[in-house]
Amino acid sequence: MRPFGQDFEFARALGMQMVERGDGRCTMAIDIEPQRHFSPQGAAHGGVAYSLADTAMGGALTSLLPDDQWCATLEIKFNYHIRVGEGRLTCEAQVLHRGKRVANIEAKLHQDGRLVSSANGNFAIFAAPGS
Repeated sequence: MRPFGQDFEFARALGMQMVERGDGRCTMAIDIEPQRHFSPQGAAHGGVAYSLADTAMGGALTSLLPDDQWCATLEIKFNYHIRVGEGRLTCEAQVLHRGKRVANIEAKLHQDGRLVSSANGNFAIFAAPGS
């Protein structure tokens, strides 16, 4: 596994790791640490799982885009199924449909072999600035 490059400090700050990416799919992971990722209620803050899914979904879509196109999240419907505790959280995202301007992507997050949350989102596709 390789860490994110220097150009995505947010993902690196949370500890996200790219596992695999290509052909409209992206798998990412994060090692949940209580002192770093937990809310006061003793579980991973929901924003950690959401951020992992959003980033993996963008990774899945950008694996299909040429260098002169970018994407941005339009909306994500996120479902929290069970508590996320300490340990590895993995997200698998895949593009379900790619149009000219909008793509639909799904993500499933697992911890210890259990589905902990799922997401479905729409992402805008647009020309990269300066292209």
